[in-house]
Amino acid sequence: MSNPPFGFGLPDPDKRGENEPSDSGGGQQQPGAGADAFNQLGQMLSQLGQMLSQAGSSTGPVNYDLAKQIAMQRIGESGGGTIGFTSGKQSGESAVHDAAHLAELWLDAVTILPAGARTTVAWSARDWVEQTLPTWQRLCDPVAKQMSGAWVQALPDEAKQAAGPLLSMVGQMGGMAFGSQLGNALAELATDVLTSTEVGLPLGPDATSALLPANIEKFTEGLERPSSEVLVFIAAREAAHQRLFAHVPWLRQRLLATVEEFASGITVDTTALEQLASQVDPSNPASIENAMSSGLLEPQTTPEQQAALARLETLLALVEGWVDVVVAEAVGTRLPGAEALRETLRRRRATGGPAEQTFATLVGLELRPRRMRAAASLWQQVGDQHGVEQRDRLWSHPDLLPNADDLDDPAEFAERAGRGGDGLDDLDPIAELERTQRAEQAEQADAQEEDREHPGEEDQQGKD
Repeated sequence: MSNPPFGFGLPDPDKRGENEPSDSGGGQQQPGAGADAFNQLGQMLSQLGQMLSQAGSSTGPVNYDLAKQIAMQRIGESGGGTIGFTSGKQSGESAVHDAAHLAELWLDAVTILPAGARTTVAWSARDWVEQTLPTWQRLCDPVAKQMSGAWVQALPDEAKQAAGPLLSMVGQMGGMAFGSQLGNALAELATDVLTSTEVGLPLGPDATSALLPANIEKFTEGLERPSSEVLVFIAAREAAHQRLFAHVPWLRQRLLATVEEFASGITVDTTALEQLASQVDPSNPASIENAMSSGLLEPQTTPEQQAALARLETLLALVEGWVDVVVAEAVGTRLPGAEALRETLRRRRATGGPAEQTFATLVGLELRPRRMRAAASLWQQVGDQHGVEQRDRLWSHPDLLPNADDLDDPAEFAERAGRGGDGLDDLDPIAELERTQRAEQAEQADAQEEDREHPGEEDQQGKD
């Protein structure tokens, strides 16, 4: 956990000087400097008014309206609001659809999992923010709730009584601070990611394969490969991810739930909180934001979080390793630069580019499949020794997947899988996938029925 999450990070550098009038002329005021200063003051007041109006409409721990507004503004300033990418006479959308169609045809020959995307789309950076924000809300809320609750608990009783109604304003200002941090982070991500699944999580809508042509075009620069070739390779990776997320029904929920479990376990040093709380003036919003982004607090990692992180890293490695192997088999003999592109993307993930760094700031962990190469070796050996069907049916149930110890010795796992020790010989992979999906739907229905029969039971227990 190299980068601290919401409320723990250092504040953004002060950029106010970038727009101030220059005094390079020997300290003498330049013509029009006074008008510029008044214009800047007007803009600042206007922005402050917008932020306060947004704060009034926010009811959660993060002001997502403000986050979206900031992200869209920054993207617009960087020119990331367009689809981009042209291949000959093709538009970005047309090129994406053709690349995805070709990738799906090639993947059909190397995996038993059918196509998972019902829709293929070309997104701009703005589209990415719009479409992935609901998932970010699910991922970021646990961290923000922990921080918001910690702040209130850390305030001395006399401070709580004195603040009274102002505590709600403290919560609103906290939501604005978190929203501002999220908006800036999403803008960074939106101009860097290549697909909807590049960070390893299914951030976009179900069964939707999404590529960002403008970002792929930037990524292609310097690779010395035709842009159409790079586009097909990226499309194949996105399509492979979508096959897993669509036809392994437990996988999406398991990944997101593990991230949530890690984030909700974040704890803070209440002693440091009390010290900072004494510096907060509820009537001064700036003091609240400065305290929450002071960087003086460090999250405490619990044993439960370490266990969740280990599970997440293993599962991410298995997903990325499988995608790596399947895509290599699908395009290896068809794209001359496939192996070079494969290694480039491996290094992009392993070194932790802007996407991984930004995610660490948002949720508090490095979303990096550290053992992807070991997982790819395992999937490769199982496929070589026992065939594609035996390899892919391991996804039919979470208990059949390799664990962290298996990644230490891929050859031993591959041999054990061949002996039938994992109960694979009697499995119908498609039937098992359908059975798992029916079981999860039944569990959800039972939970909803329980809620209807015993409404408010948990709340009553909490009161007792």
